[in-house]
Amino acid sequence: MSRTAIEPRQDRSRATRERLLESAVTLLSETGWTNTTVTTVAAHAGVSRGATQHHFPTRDDLFTAAIEYMTVARVDELKATLAAHSDGPAPVRDVLESIVGLYTGPLFKAALQVWTAAAVDPVVREHIIPLEQTVAREAFRLASTLLNINRENPRLRAIVAATLDLGRGLGLANILTDDAGRRTWVLDAWSAELEAIIAAESPTP
Repeated sequence: MSRTAIEPRQDRSRATRERLLESAVTLLSETGWTNTTVTTVAAHAGVSRGATQHHFPTRDDLFTAAIEYMTVARVDELKATLAAHSDGPAPVRDVLESIVGLYTGPLFKAALQVWTAAAVDPVVREHIIPLEQTVAREAFRLASTLLNINRENPRLRAIVAATLDLGRGLGLANILTDDAGRRTWVLDAWSAELEAIIAAESPTP
């Protein structure tokens, strides 16, 4: 078979695999871990069961790949947020809004389903912990860069960690109901506190 014939086939195979992974993440977000199966993912992606099993012979194969795919997507989301503010330090309130946005979208909802499964399944837990550590490192880098803080300052490091925990908590509060009103109130208050802390910890010229 010629190279020109092989390459389009490989491209189609990669596109099919990515469509399956995208569908897996979408269904995790919308229907949860238990209701997301190889069959439902195949149907959502518009891919035959046979073609799906060619890429992912078992549910474990599919979800291992989907978790890794989701991790890459979440890190890319963090990097995109950072790139959007590449022209200089952003206002603290804007930074908080960006951070919370990372915890209110479909990727976070899908990740939450994986965390729930990992809490009771040691195999999932063993696989997800190092990937979540990667996301946590990138999130810390994003927040500390956008807030323009000295990462060597222990207090500021703790404040950034607390800010990320706050964002995650507000994201969790938004899972069941639209929590936008309360979220705005909390972020306004924390923004004022954060600005004061950063100013107090910053060296005077």
